[in-house]
Amino acid sequence: MNVQPAASPQPRTAPALTDPGPPRPVKPGTSGERIIVGVDDSPGGLAALRWAVDRARSSHAELIAVRAWALGLPRHGGRRRRGSRPQRIVVAFDGAEQRAAAAKVIRRAFHIVSGGLPSGTAVRIETPEGDPGSALTALAGRDGDVLVVGRRPGHPAMRAVHGSVSRYCSTHSSCPVLVIQPDAASGGARPAAACSPGDASR
Repeated sequence: MNVQPAASPQPRTAPALTDPGPPRPVKPGTSGERIIVGVDDSPGGLAALRWAVDRARSSHAELIAVRAWALGLPRHGGRRRRGSRPQRIVVAFDGAEQRAAAAKVIRRAFHIVSGGLPSGTAVRIETPEGDPGSALTALAGRDGDVLVVGRRPGHPAMRAVHGSVSRYCSTHSSCPVLVIQPDAASGGARPAAACSPGDASR
């Protein structure tokens, strides 16, 4: 009986590698995350905007810059003044001038923080009417939202009179809230507090 020699194994050919090409750029604002930031031109407001711009750039999130307006609002934070004196009746008031002024504050803050509207970032400017805390918490609330507000330095008595936007947002927001205060040592921004939805500790 003739025994046939075993066939020698054939060398395997490695699959050809295809060049995937350069990585596709991520379109700004498509990550599903939204950064909603309250804007004013105080040190705390600028620090909050600076942090929000950096976060939106790094996470490809949509950046929503908000400046609320209402008759009687203090310039830097706080809620609408409540007085016992009767208010004047406004027959017709569309708020166009106030909205334009609010948008101007936002654009000026962007210029200070990043030299203008940040390139490569999806930015939306909102100028709603109402108290800042109510306006911010009404805009923020979707999955993936982060609400950013600045801490306004000042005497506790002033905050008691005008109210605290950061406190209102921390206790009423349905999304995480980050409170930012300016870092005097570096000129940058640092978180002062991070609050879960409905956290009443602030």
